[in-house]
Amino acid sequence: MRGPNHSVYTMAATAVMRLIRQYDVDPARVKFLGLGTESSTDNSAGAIIIKGMVDRALVAEGKPPLSRSCEVPEFKHACLGGVYGMKGALRQLALDGAGGQAIVVCADIAEYARGSSGEPTQGAGAVAMLLEENPKLANVDLIRSGSASDYRIMDFRKPMVRFCGQDRSESHQVQDYPVFNGKYSTTCYIDETLHALADMYEKRGVTAADYLHSLKTVFMHRPYRRMPETGFAVSYLFALGSGNAADRAELASYCYEAGVDPEALLSEMVSKPEIANLAHPERLSFEAYPLTMAVFRIFRASRRYRLEILDKLALGSDTMLDLGNLYTAALPAWMATGFEQAAEEDHDLAGREVLTLGYGSGDAAEVIPLFVADGWKTAAQSIRFADAMSNSFDLTQKQYEDLHDGRRVAGLDYVARDEFVIEKVGGTDQRHFQDLGIEYYRYVS
Repeated sequence: MRGPNHSVYTMAATAVMRLIRQYDVDPARVKFLGLGTESSTDNSAGAIIIKGMVDRALVAEGKPPLSRSCEVPEFKHACLGGVYGMKGALRQLALDGAGGQAIVVCADIAEYARGSSGEPTQGAGAVAMLLEENPKLANVDLIRSGSASDYRIMDFRKPMVRFCGQDRSESHQVQDYPVFNGKYSTTCYIDETLHALADMYEKRGVTAADYLHSLKTVFMHRPYRRMPETGFAVSYLFALGSGNAADRAELASYCYEAGVDPEALLSEMVSKPEIANLAHPERLSFEAYPLTMAVFRIFRASRRYRLEILDKLALGSDTMLDLGNLYTAALPAWMATGFEQAAEEDHDLAGREVLTLGYGSGDAAEVIPLFVADGWKTAAQSIRFADAMSNSFDLTQKQYEDLHDGRRVAGLDYVARDEFVIEKVGGTDQRHFQDLGIEYYRYVS
């Protein structure tokens, strides 16, 4: 949960400040500051709010502000906004921003109504990423990436009518519960993952099964632990279906145990169902690939599942259990803690390809390969992911309920440290001056 004086903007600005310090960034070289979020509460300003906070804090410390010629776009597409921001930053560095640096900060607040099926997945946080022409951690290969998108009607939406006119007199919380359909959303995630991977396979001229077998590390958008495991496992089964004789034999073994005709399964895998047609309240099932999911349940109990799926998703996976869903920050958070764990355990990642998959409900996916830099361990040791969790505070049930519902929280001994907070929210709405709903910020060193 975010604190009572936190917003998506304070979390984002705090992440940027820590990035600048931990990587000794010269703020004057930063010519691009992008914000990826689906939790913004201002329909006009976005990343410029963060730049303003960071500039004032830097100047107060006797440092130069971010470049005045810095671009400040905001990217919104559900949980994919940060990935789109990263792609935008890399394109800027390759063209008119050559020679500079870029920062993309992914920040979100995942809140659901109490008692809903989404409540256990809640989370809040921000991750800032430094991008430059000669990266120290990993090289992003956009040329060999894959994309997919398709409109899915009511997969996961946030119509503005849900929170317009909320009373913020008692707390600074703006509650932003989504309209969501869990089982349908899972189908959308799986289908878009398959299409984005297929686009990448075609661009690179690779065989799906050979490629997935070759990977050692994969990071995917993670709303909760099981979702990426399911998405990657189904992708693996599809890859077997288009593979060689040994791959088909492996797939057939799962089919026989599941009581599924292998030929019927292969027909389903090439069927290209219209997922949007499932978006109807009278549907008895939101499953687009029922035979595949039956085979998946058998595969999940096999030894190969551990080797081909869980082991490749292992780096940073356990640490992510502490976070809940971070929406657009979920993928970079997993990457951050994964690289940090790899450095601590002295993994040999230099030169290795790492596959990342970003996903945004509604519906789009990006598959982007990274190639780990030679000196990656030094960069990974500066992430300090564990340190970012050191100032967390355990809530009682009553404190959680009050904080969740936008009420003042009694007995909350949280003390802000090295972060931005909301000092007040404007309430003036007069002809000569208006600041209604505008947040004023303060940096607590």
